[in-house]
Amino acid sequence: MISAEMARALRGAGVRWRPASGDFFRIDRPELDSEVFTVSDMTIEAHEFDTGTVLGFNGTTEWALDSVALEDALWLPREDQLRALLGGTFRALRAVDGGYEVDIERAGATTSYSGADAATAYADALLALITSASA
Repeated sequence: MISAEMARALRGAGVRWRPASGDFFRIDRPELDSEVFTVSDMTIEAHEFDTGTVLGFNGTTEWALDSVALEDALWLPREDQLRALLGGTFRALRAVDGGYEVDIERAGATTSYSGADAATAYADALLALITSASA
């Protein structure tokens, strides 16, 4: 799972989240920083309103938390979601000493990005791709 710092960097770079069942997220508040939640049709559902998306916590009696605005949630994309966001630029994932490397191709050149786990390597590649495209 990518770090909260990497998730914030991706959000800041323009990666947008449409919550779906199975997605991981944190509530971006210091007092809840260590909690990771999962969108689920049974317990945490995304509700679309004219004013925006709200994540509703169903049946969570131990929490004084009924819902949270999408803007207050920090998406922690999974490895498969990050790979999908790379789209046609993705070329390879390989295990290396100490972690993983992801290769992407842009403008005819292949560049490698590494991370301690595959998700972090994908996230590094995606962040580099986005920032280079906006430069």
